[in-house]
This record gives sequence, structure tokens and C-alpha cells, in this order.
Amino acid sequence: MAHDQHRYTVEVVWTGNHGTGTRTYQGYGREHEVRIAGKPVIAGSSDAAFRGDGSKHNPEDMLVASLSSCHMLWYLHLAAVAGVVVTDYVDQAEGLLVVDDKGGRFTEVVLRPLVTVTAESDAAKAAAVHEDAHHACFIANSMNFPVRCEPRIVTASA
Repeated sequence: MAHDQHRYTVEVVWTGNHGTGTRTYQGYGREHEVRIAGKPVIAGSSDAAFRGDGSKHNPEDMLVASLSSCHMLWYLHLAAVAGVVVTDYVDQAEGLLVVDDKGGRFTEVVLRPLVTVTAESDAAKAAAVHEDAHHACFIANSMNFPVRCEPRIVTASA
């Protein structure tokens, strides 16, 4: 069996030099841009808790978003293959980051997708597809902490 490889090239550019560089810990900005060829630039910063700009995306937000969107995309694919017709999908994902004397690390991410399926779709099958999506998700398979999924399935009224 052939193995495919895919490379993802991202340029991260620090834009937080306020004139004195990193001369002092308090004197520089955490602002940066995430640049990917042919795509809109993402304005980033560290979390406000770590001296960043809370109005910009931070790496922790993007990690949770990556897990959520990867699961969603696999779910939609596998639902279509299984004959489950999804009409709406909203995930309220949450990651827990612990900072202690050893540093910081995520200890878990919980996905909480609310999935609406058509009345003709099998709601039990729709729920079961989440397990397959979880095992297929490239991003979840790359994490060293638990990624849990607590889905809710709603059947649309006809």
C-alpha cells in the first residue's frame, strides 16, 4: 500500500517590534501574522493571559479550532457515506490548558457538536458516525492528550 505525504507550509511573521525589539519582557508585542500562500492572513497574538492581544487569534484557539474543524469535516464525509443527511452542524469545542512549574500543556479538548439531521436519517447512526470521525481525524490522531466528543443529534422536523 502506498503512503501519501502532504506538506503544509506556513510562514509566521512577528509584527510586535515596537521599536526596541525584545530589550525588555514588557516592551515587545506578541502580535504576529500567519501567512499561507493564496489564503487570507491570520492576525495572531498570544493569549491576553500571556501579555497578548485578546482580540487576535492565539495558538491555543487555533489548536482547538483545528481539532473541531478536522472532526467536523470527517464527520460530514462519513455521514454522507453512511446515508445520514446533515443539515446543520455547530460545535462548541473547549480545550483545557494547564500551566504549572513544568510549563504549560493541554490536558484535554472536548468537542460538543450539535448536529441536525433530516427526519429520514437514522439518529442512532448519526451519533455512531462521530466515533468513526474521531478515529479518522488527522489532528486528533496527532495529539498527546485526550480529545473527547460529546455530540448531540437533533432531528429536523419535516
